[in-house]
Amino acid sequence: MYTIILAVFTGLITGFVLGISDVASWVWSVVWGVLAALVCQMVVGFLLKRRIERGMRDVQGVLMMGQKRLQAKVAQWQMRPPGSVKQAQMDLEREQKGFINQALEESKRLDKWRLWSPLLGKQLATLRMQLYYQVKDFKKVDELMPQCLFMEPVSAAMKLARMYMLKEEGLESFFEKHVKRSTRFSGGDGAILYAAYSWILVQQGEIDKAHKVLIRACEKSDKETLKRNRDMLANNKINHFNNSGFGDEWYALGLEEPKIKEKRQRFGSGRPF
Repeated sequence: MYTIILAVFTGLITGFVLGISDVASWVWSVVWGVLAALVCQMVVGFLLKRRIERGMRDVQGVLMMGQKRLQAKVAQWQMRPPGSVKQAQMDLEREQKGFINQALEESKRLDKWRLWSPLLGKQLATLRMQLYYQVKDFKKVDELMPQCLFMEPVSAAMKLARMYMLKEEGLESFFEKHVKRSTRFSGGDGAILYAAYSWILVQQGEIDKAHKVLIRACEKSDKETLKRNRDMLANNKINHFNNSGFGDEWYALGLEEPKIKEKRQRFGSGRPF
């Protein structure tokens, strides 16, 4: 908003000054005024873009450092397994919530530029929605959803998952609309969106429909999990359908929890003394 106002103001001042000073005719004054407005908008837009990108990199930096700490902790536990897997998972969730809150705070530095960039508000809403989704703060997620841009598969899959959780109507229309849009703008194959929608259809008992969705998915994506699920449904092995092959990308949607097996302690070697 401010960028446009500044550009228009610059153009008007330039044209007016040139016109009343007889430096140029009024026709050329208008032309130079329009050019000045365009140049002003381009320069301000370029500088603003650099500021926003720097702020986004800072947010990503916080997330990357947090992920590295989590990975280091998991690697340590692989060497020395924790006594309780559930307690270990709680520790990871607490660690994750900590650095996500830091990332959310860091994102607030970008709020001052919202009136300068028309889409920045929606970009920030989408970023924050995804962060709140990771820590399962669904109250915040639902507040931000109406302000979000669903231009890539992950955010669209999150919206689809919430619609299913809240038993909202329009799942199919949302999927069809955004699977095309998200893959077109992100340049990806939309695999996670196909995976989420086919899973929802299986839960609703619409097996044939889920199979057709997966056939389409396999034409767009080479993900083995999609191919496996397609074949499972084709052979009526519905109980073998699962999206665990997507790993954290799938479990981040909150539709399923990863299966955790407590490690049992074995006492003795089985041989008599």
